[in-house]
Amino acid sequence: MLLKFYTQYGRFPRNRAELPGEAVEFVARQVQVPASELESYDWTGRTVEYHRAQIREHLGFRECSVADAEKLTAYLAEHVAHKERRPEQVRVELLARCREESIEPPTAGRCDRLVGAALRAAEESLTALISSRLTVESVERIVALAAGADQDDAGPADGGTEGEYAPPVLAKVKEAPGNVSLETMLTEIDKLLAVRAIGLPRDLFIDVAPKVVAGWRARAAVESPSHLRTHPLPLRVTLLAALLHEREREITDTLVELLISTVHRIGARAERKVTEQLVNAFKKVSGKENILFKLAEASLTEPDGMVREVVYPAVSGGEQTLRELVHEFKTRGPVYRRTVQTTLKASYTNHYRHGLIKLLDVLEFRSSNHTHQPVIEALALVARYAAAGNTTYYPLGETMPVHKAMGGDWAEVVHRTDKRGRRRVVRMVYEVVAFQALRDQLKCKEIWVVGADKWRNPDEDLPQDFAERREENYHELRKPLDPQEFVDELREQVTTELTLLNDRLPRLSWLDIAERKSGAIRLTPAEAQPEPRNLRRIKAEVQRRWGIVPLIDMLKEAVLRTGCLDAVTSVSGGGSLSAEVLAERLLLVIYAYGTNTGIKAVASGGHGHTEDELRYVRRRYLSAEAARAIAVQIANATFAARSTEVWGQSSTAVASDSTHVRAYDQNLFTEWHSRYGGRGVLIYWHVEKKSLAIHSQLINCTASEVAAMVEGAMRHGTTMDVEANYTDSHGQSEIGFGITRLLNFDLLPRIKRINKVKLYRPVAGEPDAYPQLTPALTRPIRWELIAQQYDQMIKYATAIRTRTASTEAILRRFTRNAPHPTYAAMLEVGRAQKTIFVARYLRLRDLQREIEEGLNVMESSNGANSVIAYGKGGEIASNRRDEQEMFVLCLRILQSALVYVNTLMLQDILGEPEWAHLLTHADRRGLTPLFWSHVRPYGEVNLDMGARLNLAAATVPGARAPPDDQQSPPRDRQTTESSPMQAKQ
Repeated sequence: MLLKFYTQYGRFPRNRAELPGEAVEFVARQVQVPASELESYDWTGRTVEYHRAQIREHLGFRECSVADAEKLTAYLAEHVAHKERRPEQVRVELLARCREESIEPPTAGRCDRLVGAALRAAEESLTALISSRLTVESVERIVALAAGADQDDAGPADGGTEGEYAPPVLAKVKEAPGNVSLETMLTEIDKLLAVRAIGLPRDLFIDVAPKVVAGWRARAAVESPSHLRTHPLPLRVTLLAALLHEREREITDTLVELLISTVHRIGARAERKVTEQLVNAFKKVSGKENILFKLAEASLTEPDGMVREVVYPAVSGGEQTLRELVHEFKTRGPVYRRTVQTTLKASYTNHYRHGLIKLLDVLEFRSSNHTHQPVIEALALVARYAAAGNTTYYPLGETMPVHKAMGGDWAEVVHRTDKRGRRRVVRMVYEVVAFQALRDQLKCKEIWVVGADKWRNPDEDLPQDFAERREENYHELRKPLDPQEFVDELREQVTTELTLLNDRLPRLSWLDIAERKSGAIRLTPAEAQPEPRNLRRIKAEVQRRWGIVPLIDMLKEAVLRTGCLDAVTSVSGGGSLSAEVLAERLLLVIYAYGTNTGIKAVASGGHGHTEDELRYVRRRYLSAEAARAIAVQIANATFAARSTEVWGQSSTAVASDSTHVRAYDQNLFTEWHSRYGGRGVLIYWHVEKKSLAIHSQLINCTASEVAAMVEGAMRHGTTMDVEANYTDSHGQSEIGFGITRLLNFDLLPRIKRINKVKLYRPVAGEPDAYPQLTPALTRPIRWELIAQQYDQMIKYATAIRTRTASTEAILRRFTRNAPHPTYAAMLEVGRAQKTIFVARYLRLRDLQREIEEGLNVMESSNGANSVIAYGKGGEIASNRRDEQEMFVLCLRILQSALVYVNTLMLQDILGEPEWAHLLTHADRRGLTPLFWSHVRPYGEVNLDMGARLNLAAATVPGARAPPDDQQSPPRDRQTTESSPMQAKQ
């Protein structure tokens, strides 16, 4: 057993408990010895040491010597710790290196010391390198940021408010932006100028891993100035430089978003103001066609009569009706547009111009497309004459860059004839038009901003090594290198599905395709499924056995059984809190955020932890990355603990949709949602078929839900392999079908207005190929365009897969730039894939039910969230983006913990024969672990880590089940040590 365990895990077992019972029984039968003989084996004496030495010699392994430890530390510092700062990941690499070098892994404590030494050595060398790249003046300015006041500043360690006594510049740089306003714009400009005044080189961190820079930035953000001053100079300078470097990019992005929102707001407010002015005078005239007919008839009948005697009497209401008709045309026609433009110009000139002009001084706009260079030149002209006083026109002889935004309705307003009859360009109107053109091109990234992150050069979004790794990239996406092979496969699938639908249509009682005004396709809804009859009895049994369980106890049980808090470490890399105290405080903070009650309310419970202590743990330990890792680990533990007898085989499909949450609006992120009729944000969820949330993300109300769907399916981080995604009607877009086809998972949306959907033909020149489907068919797919742009499409798909660009960045560039050839090709791929899906959807009743069932799971998940996040009426009471994101992540942790514990409860009950036989097919279809009739989310928060729920042991590697006396034993970190083989897997 020692030998096989060593070959499997690269180390020896520490006790009998680490040997799987099935393996012991198997070996015992082979050697014909009772398995119980192993119980008498001495795990600490000379015999076990002799056996270990024999095994090491046989396998060629040796114990880790002092020299080996030094070499391992040097290897980690040079090859691992420069790119990876998380101790648990460095530990995995250490164990893998030990296996490669045939070294027996050191003890857990010695591993920790080696990892810590490697991280310190790497940090010292990196910080020395970064500080050496800075000028003496820049170092002095950075040091001055942390100089602080003379008085003792209370930092996070002793309960002070973060930044309360921080120097003004540093505190200002850390602040989050306010809402869309001129004041916010000017404040953010001052922040950007303050950061630039430090004089950081643009390529300061060019060869440092982004996650390392992000770690430094997070550390500098949470440490008070007094703590920063205790660090050695190279480390202090590097931490603050990382904070300034990242904040410079974020502030630049903020200013771009403020520009886009402000220009939109100027136009929207102008239209609203003019509408309000005209609404009292405006009266819609009904029956305009009848009026026109009567006027024409009267005029033709008596062409020589007087208008007042012939025409007026022909209209009901006479002259007044005709006057109202003329006024309606004027208010809705060109006069209205010119009034809006005039009001817009006045709003810009009197209020917003100051901030927008200052933006031209601090932001550098560029374009890689010559078509949009006139907009760049127009901005330069605007900046050149920004201080020209009250000059109405640009000087004669000045070259006026002309762009397409100057046409249309604006053409008459931009140009005006002066007193001498000369056609001149009105300066303020030209500025308005230039900013509107800039906004339009920024949104599709045809114009980009130097030094930005989100709004950077779109060429940087694409993988720079795509050509060198072309075969590998195609292999990862499981796509053929030959574009014709891809086209032939896609065309064959379209042909096959259309043929099947055409041949079987006469036998499909629920489907009719014929010419009709309302749409060619008529689909009858599926009949209702049988109601589950015994699920209420099972839920009642859960409540009878375990009573009403506080939500905090559900969270505690999930945490203790999965060990998901073990990897949480301080953002600053240190920390003096014991594991037990840290776990309790993390539980309380997660509960405070997830229920939306807040830390102050939770701190009043019977647990002995103060509000300041909880806020300290939130700042120093519970980062977004840590919260996401906790949720993922609970999800993985749920998958591992599931019984196939109860839940069936694991699914590869998820449902996704957004939930609108009201939020405070003194920030850039909160937006008005037209459908929900209020200000807030969207939480986009991915929930698998057994009601477990595998991903959640915070997006604004105007963000692309298709992009959010793709991000969640690709970035969920759990062990689940997502091959299909159910969505509501937002997922039926053709570009969504195109991207998901390239990324290799199925998009399965609920089709809104299915009667209007068109099916694309696979080939041209065959009008009679599918006679049954002719009313619903449209033009052929442009296969030649797909073949032509195939390599570029794979390049963009690779960018999404490798995270060099987000899906939202790709879609933003495409959807607002329709002529883009790659976008047009993706649309053709999407049309072909949508045709495949719709044909299959119409033909298969089971697929229709499957999608509806998946989306019903999503609705149930939303219901659970409304119960869990009951605090503050369900409104996010924070204007900070990081606080809003923490609410979303902690809400997901709470829901995942509820599903995990309910899963174990249901398995305990259904593992008994009398209950298992009770389930019908309808019961098994409707069985879900997402129910809360036995859960109490309200009331005083009392946390007792020793009290445990009486549940069967979870079948999760490393899980901690309660012993017979229901007391939680101390956790031995060595029992969950990752082996080199596990690390490689």
